[in-house]
Formats: sequence, C-alpha cells, structure tokens
Amino acid sequence: MKEITAIVVDPVGLHARPATVAVNAASKFKSEITISYKGRTVNMKSIMGVMSLGIPTQSTITVRCEGPDEETAAETIDEVLRNQKVIG
Repeated sequence: MKEITAIVVDPVGLHARPATVAVNAASKFKSEITISYKGRTVNMKSIMGVMSLGIPTQSTITVRCEGPDEETAAETIDEVLRNQKVIG
C-alpha cells in the first residue's frame, strides 16, 4: 500500500474541476484508490464520492493506493493534485 498525506492549499478547496481531473487519472489504474478526510473514506474513482467529502482549503487529506500498480498510481495522483495546485 502506498499512502500520500497532504494539505489542500487551493483557496477554494478540492473543487469540481481538479477533482474531475484527479478522478479521471485514478480511474486509469487497476489499484484500489481511496481519499480520506475527517474520518470519511471514499473511492477516488467516483466524482460523487470525492465531492461528497466537501474538502475545504487547509485540510489534511490522505490518498491510499493498493494493488498491482499502486506505486505508479500514487505518483500520478500526487502529480495531478500538485499540477492542479490543490496540494502544495
């Protein structure tokens, strides 16, 4: 299992546009990918799940990847969230 813990720096939080990009990236992997915030965990391949968390700015999130391509999945999700300026 690979895990990424980061702080959301986007002033709007994890909003629809970057969440969609992250969900699309996560959907390309075979591994199970989840995102957790305040004790709730959802499938990162589900835009409705990710948006239901309502993640505001300055929040700590954890992304977990588990499966055959977990290493690449974790690196890709980290890169996507940084490129979208969601995490610092």
